[in-house]
Amino acid sequence: MTSSVREWLNLLVRWFHVFAAIMWVGQTYYFTWLDGQFGKLAKTTGPNPTNPSVWMVHSGGFYTVYKEQSLKVGPEQVRWFRWEALMTWLSGMVLLFLVYYSSSGLIDSDVANISQVAGIAVGLAVLAGGWVVYDLALRSPVGKSEAAFAVFSLLVIAALSWGLMHLFSGRAAYIHLGAVFGTIMTANVWLRILPAQRKMIAAAAAGEKFDTALSAQAKLRSKHNTFMAVPVVFIMISNHFPVATYGNTYAWEILLALVAFGWAAAKVIREA
Repeated sequence: MTSSVREWLNLLVRWFHVFAAIMWVGQTYYFTWLDGQFGKLAKTTGPNPTNPSVWMVHSGGFYTVYKEQSLKVGPEQVRWFRWEALMTWLSGMVLLFLVYYSSSGLIDSDVANISQVAGIAVGLAVLAGGWVVYDLALRSPVGKSEAAFAVFSLLVIAALSWGLMHLFSGRAAYIHLGAVFGTIMTANVWLRILPAQRKMIAAAAAGEKFDTALSAQAKLRSKHNTFMAVPVVFIMISNHFPVATYGNTYAWEILLALVAFGWAAAKVIREA
């Protein structure tokens, strides 16, 4: 592959990746915001108000959204939001291979003396392992407390940041932490949120009561996705500022600070 072809391929995949991410994160934040508005309505009007609705104005028109407790249309008429997440992750993986796994950007001999193949194996294992640790922790007693889970997550991220910075090039270390978050977010959608929604729709279509724990878990994981999205964007942008981020003496500490700052920013955005 010539350098010109590689550059065009990189550009096109990057465009696709960013655009898919905009659609995914945008609708995720919209629905979590909408759910928050209904939560505020429940506090002022009670948990079961008559026809609770949120009014909005956009594109020269007014829009009213109702939160229904039952399915009043056929399952085939329910609009799903799922492909944006998968397309974002798949294009991100293509970029990971283009920029790091098929080039010299992954390994820095001054950091660690490992082969490219070993580095790729470790990188992929970190992505898969990040999801496994997150999922198990969330379903453990630690996951029952928001504060405890946040502290646990920050400690794991600190350890992972330090480890990646002592194994890969600084730039690759940063992007791999972002890829871990992206993998967790995508797995949340496809392995936890969508299966729960399918069960909810099937139960509603059959006129049965669905398990409220399913909707609660789907809602929690959607919430976590909004908190991971902001640090991912910070990490992506950091690649353009090496002196301040991955090239800094305190690179892994700065990476951890970016994550914490991203969480704080996400909280402000969610409550705006």
